[in-house]
Amino acid sequence: MAWFRKEKKTRPPRRERLEIPPDVWEKCEACGHTDIREKFVRAFNVCPNCDYHRRIRALDYVQLLMDDASWEETDADVRSTDPLGFPDYQARLKKARTTAGEMDAILTVAGKLGEMPVNLGVMDFAFMGGSMGSVVGEKIARLATRSLERKHPLIVVSASGGARMQEGVLSLMQMGKVSAVLSQLADRRIPYVSVLTNPTTGGVSASYAMLGDAILAEPGAVIGFAGPRVIKQTLGQDLPEGFQTAEFLLDHGMLDLVSHRKDLKQTLGRLLRHMSGKPAAAGWATT
Repeated sequence: MAWFRKEKKTRPPRRERLEIPPDVWEKCEACGHTDIREKFVRAFNVCPNCDYHRRIRALDYVQLLMDDASWEETDADVRSTDPLGFPDYQARLKKARTTAGEMDAILTVAGKLGEMPVNLGVMDFAFMGGSMGSVVGEKIARLATRSLERKHPLIVVSASGGARMQEGVLSLMQMGKVSAVLSQLADRRIPYVSVLTNPTTGGVSASYAMLGDAILAEPGAVIGFAGPRVIKQTLGQDLPEGFQTAEFLLDHGMLDLVSHRKDLKQTLGRLLRHMSGKPAAAGWATT
């Protein structure tokens, strides 16, 4: 009878559907491994699957290398102009400042690394490909002059596609200007360490990036003056696989060390103390 028949009704599931924000996940550009962003951040933006060193911003390097609350930015008021009236250059600068910040293609700071006073300049690829223009050259020259005056070691972390074409010969002149100041550091035996990240190419690799008393690089970093296609066309012969990687250059005597990002601060601190003849800070390994 219908009176005693129980109608079956579908019940909605009691589980609540959780909305996961799209920015929680990160994907490695090299191997395609997808993981929680927090995991990448804890690993200094190094892929936990293939150890690929992802590109990070200049401020991230400063926070990675410098002691907490020990540093201050220098020459923050130096800005790029349009000295040659290059077409659309002003618009490109405005766009770069909107997306990458006001610091141009380099951030320079003074502070302490392992309790040791240092001057640090970090190029930022996010600002017009880390291109070297008048501002980059001027800020590095000023930072090196500061090292001369105070006898503090200088560190420059490079990430660049080369000279900035919109500033023409004024950009190329920065190679000579910075190299001249670095030679003064060498004469006075003030340490200068160059750290090469992915990529370091063009006029930057042909000048101050390769003039360090010690030259370090991150694993897998692409380092060279021109691209493989241009080099192959010029030489007219096949090139070795991976000939522009940090590991290849290390094997052929162009670099002193390839250092993992997580070890970079410890390595730089130990290296600078050896070069300066100063004792290690408390809690720092000496070997």
